[in-house]
Parts: sequence; C-alpha cells; structure tokens
Amino acid sequence: MKSNRASLEEIRGFFAKRMAAVSKSRDPRLERIFELVPREAFLGPGPWQVWVRDRNYLETPSADPVYLYENSLVALDGAKGINNGEPFLHAAWIGAVSPQRGEMITHIGAGTGYYTAILSLLALPGGRVTAFELDAQLAERARHNLRPFESVEVVNADATRASLTASDIVYVSAGVSAPPVGWLKALKPGGRLIFPWRPSEEIGLTLLVRAEATGFSVEPLAPSWFIPCIGASREIVASWVPKTPAEARSIRSLRTTATTPPDETAIAVYPEVWFSSQPLER
Repeated sequence: MKSNRASLEEIRGFFAKRMAAVSKSRDPRLERIFELVPREAFLGPGPWQVWVRDRNYLETPSADPVYLYENSLVALDGAKGINNGEPFLHAAWIGAVSPQRGEMITHIGAGTGYYTAILSLLALPGGRVTAFELDAQLAERARHNLRPFESVEVVNADATRASLTASDIVYVSAGVSAPPVGWLKALKPGGRLIFPWRPSEEIGLTLLVRAEATGFSVEPLAPSWFIPCIGASREIVASWVPKTPAEARSIRSLRTTATTPPDETAIAVYPEVWFSSQPLER
C-alpha cells in the first residue's frame, strides 16, 4: 500500500519555503539553499534531543530526519546547553544581514556548522566564511561536516581574542554583553554585525550594527536568548545597563569609549564601548 506521508524531499522543501518567508529576504537563492543543505548532516546520528524548555529535552521517536524540519532547537551538547539554533530566528538574522556574492563572513559560535554552510553558499561565488568555534569537539565536527564546502575555514579559537579578517558580516551565535572592539574594527565599510545582546538576565535582544561613514548605527530586532559568549559576556562589567526591554530597544548607535565619552544619551556603558539612544549624524 502506498504511503500518504510526504517524502523527506517534500518536507525539506516546505521547511525551506517557511525559512525564506520568515527571512523576509528578496534573495531567490535563500529558499533553494535551505532546501539543499540537509540539517541532519550536521547533527550526528538520531534519534535527536529536541529542546522543550528550561534546558529540558525530548528524544525524537526515531532517527527519521522529518523531526528536524520544525522550528526547534536540537541538542549538540545538551549537558552544556549547546544547541543547533532555532531555524526561524536564524532565517530572520540571515535576511537582516543579507549576505551577498563575494562577501567575507566571520561566523562566531559555529557549533557543528549548519548555519555556517548556509552563509557560505550565499557568499558564493568569490566569498568566504571563517567560522570560529571555541569547543574543540564541536570544531572538529564542524570541520568534518563542512568539508564539501570549499569556501569555509573552521578555527578552534576564542574569537573575542583573535584578530578577525576584514569582514562584510560578523555573525555571532552566542550571547554578548558588549562586542569586543576588534569585532567592530574588522567590519568593512557597510559591514554588518549581528549578535544576541544580553545586558542582563531579564533582557535578550538581537542587535544589528552597521559600519556607516560616521560611526556604528544600531537597529534592535527581535528578542533572542543564547548561551553566553565566553570572553564577551559575564566577564565584562558594565557601569550602566538598561532597566527595561523598552529602554534597550531605544538604542540607535554604538560608540567606543576611546573616541567618544559616554553622555546623557547612554543606554548601556561598558569599559570599551557604549550604546546610545542618539542616532548617528548623517
């Protein structure tokens, strides 16, 4: 008897359509790339652990990859709370930074490389991705998974201390209190930095930073919650942070303390950078 269940190809294709829709991107390549890159190839053998809440996981009923084509977090290292990130969130981020052909991309917190692979294909032809992963085991898995993607280099290192290659996009998949100045310096003119900002336990917000002619503009996007980025989160002591999500969403620019002292427009102040409610002068 013929099964009425959709094939894996159909299920992956519908997943790709949803990802493209959530991204709000006009790039026609995005849907096709999400359709072509199999999520299961980056997650190891199933069954898989799917995140429910408060770091609790449920095991998929079998190793059938259909269970992976939902908007769900899947454990990479459940004991450490490290997951393959929420697909709809990453689709929205990719749409926001809009990778273009030939661009240089730095991915910080690559995990086992699934979203790295997506970014690398969007940068072709001519572009490259340097993927940083601090966890040695995850970095090795990423190297293995990304071997078919010739435009990717995986680096097992602390990206908060490393010297980044000049980048059109810096894409950060770990919670950040304050971006290191080195990340800002790595941005080419017109470059984009996207990261999950965690000024406090109560606030988690995606920030999109653009390198403009007059400084760094900031656009707050949707809420986001990631595990901390070692070297750029709890280790950085702020002298001022926003008290409410509404105050956090009022940020319009990012400045360095070395060039511009914090003033009355400051929303959050850290040793090297501060966030302002004042837009950049045009």
